[in-house]
Amino acid sequence: MDKRIDFNCDLGEGCGDDAAIVPSISSASIACGGHAGDEATMRATLRLCRAHGVAAGAHPSFEDRAHFGRRALALPPAEIAAAVRRQLARLAAVANEEGVRLAHVKPHGALYNLAADDRAVADAIAAAVAGFDPALALYALSGSALAEAGEARGLRVAHEVFAERGYDRRGRLLPRGAPGAVLESLDAAIAQARRLAARGEVVAGDGGLVALRADTLCLHGDRPDAAAFARALRAALDAEGVAVRPFGAAP
Repeated sequence: MDKRIDFNCDLGEGCGDDAAIVPSISSASIACGGHAGDEATMRATLRLCRAHGVAAGAHPSFEDRAHFGRRALALPPAEIAAAVRRQLARLAAVANEEGVRLAHVKPHGALYNLAADDRAVADAIAAAVAGFDPALALYALSGSALAEAGEARGLRVAHEVFAERGYDRRGRLLPRGAPGAVLESLDAAIAQARRLAARGEVVAGDGGLVALRADTLCLHGDRPDAAAFARALRAALDAEGVAVRPFGAAP
């Protein structure tokens, strides 16, 4: 069976060289005003995606720009769903003007991590996506509550893994600031990406192997060396014989 994976990056956040990253990836998750981004950045990123044949998706978050969406807010599920819908509508309006059809939704930061284990939050996000456009795919941490909630709503779910983030023995991301949470070495990130794409497993922080479904591989676009990482990771996947395609695309 041919190996294939989607290679996605979080873009439009105003802190990375998006134009240098886009040629190496197959999907982009675009900040839509919650933690970062405005109409101008959304439009510019959508145009980059259109020019390079990259699938465009929404990257909604807690509406907390001061903390870049990386602080969990104690909100009821209804308010979380409303925030996701607002951000989807904002990006979809610009995408429509640019002639780009959105392909997926991927929560950002604290919202993404909270939805990995909190089923009420996961259900709120899945309901918001399904109610907005059931054709949208939902990107969720592999094996998480969000993946289960999306599948329960009948959404196409891409189980997501990370090239340069560390994992615990449950297959959850190590909290930022914890030892090993971010892989700073390009060689380490390439080795992890190869293992995930080819074997569906990752070495956890305690040294054990964790099996993970890997439909899409993420690189964070806000790291200062993201463009170099993107080029190197894409070259490694190509060398490994892994076909890089947008999630759900025909072979």
